[in-house]
Amino acid sequence: MTGRTAKNAALGAAGLAAFLALGEAVPRLGLVKEAYFPPTTRIADALGTELSDETFWTALGDTLTGWALGLAIAATAGIVIGVAVSVVPYLREATASTIEFLRPIPSVALIPLAVLLYGTELKSVLLLVVYASFWQVLIQVLYGVQDVDPVAEETARSYGLGPWARVRHVLWPSALPYVMTGVRLAAAVALILAITAELVIGAPGLGARIAVAQNSQAVPEMYALIVVTGVLGLLINVGARTVERRALAWHQSVRGEVMV
Repeated sequence: MTGRTAKNAALGAAGLAAFLALGEAVPRLGLVKEAYFPPTTRIADALGTELSDETFWTALGDTLTGWALGLAIAATAGIVIGVAVSVVPYLREATASTIEFLRPIPSVALIPLAVLLYGTELKSVLLLVVYASFWQVLIQVLYGVQDVDPVAEETARSYGLGPWARVRHVLWPSALPYVMTGVRLAAAVALILAITAELVIGAPGLGARIAVAQNSQAVPEMYALIVVTGVLGLLINVGARTVERRALAWHQSVRGEVMV
């Protein structure tokens, strides 16, 4: 561990400790009611109880299943469709208005449709997760293909490379940094939509447990589950960045980051 990395880790730990201390002090001092915002120690006790409950781990597995499946479907579809739209003549222009029309539609607006089609099953979660995450990947792929060096493209053509060979050797390496950015953004969006779907629709998972805790006035347990979702988001972001750095170890941006 370098000195700069150790310093950043120490500052991060100090900031977290200060935040936890503030969360303990604010309700204890009566600045907010403990019934609405319990101290950190009570939330920690509730978190320990949750971790020892088998149904908690089942809910966690349900959430991760919806997240992983939705992200995999969205990433695969976004990459395949993005490349196809970019390399097939006139297809980009033909689909531009459709993409710009569908992309701004909030995923939560599809909740009534998801419930109508699939009820509270996993398919409802997947519908929302895939729809929200797909656009993150697709738009980045389209930008990545547009960023391909035209000189490299013409050179590949002059050497007689076919369409798929050009995709493999020219287009894909140039677009890969954009693709990884899109997948990283989609991973975070997928988790948000998975929790939201469970919370609103009642599909099995951490979101459903948060809703049950809220309705039963189990406030410390509710905050404990919210902490779990935050930790999940942090781990997913760290994991996505790690994969991105490994996949792009050859790229100038990653080499510059490592050197710094």
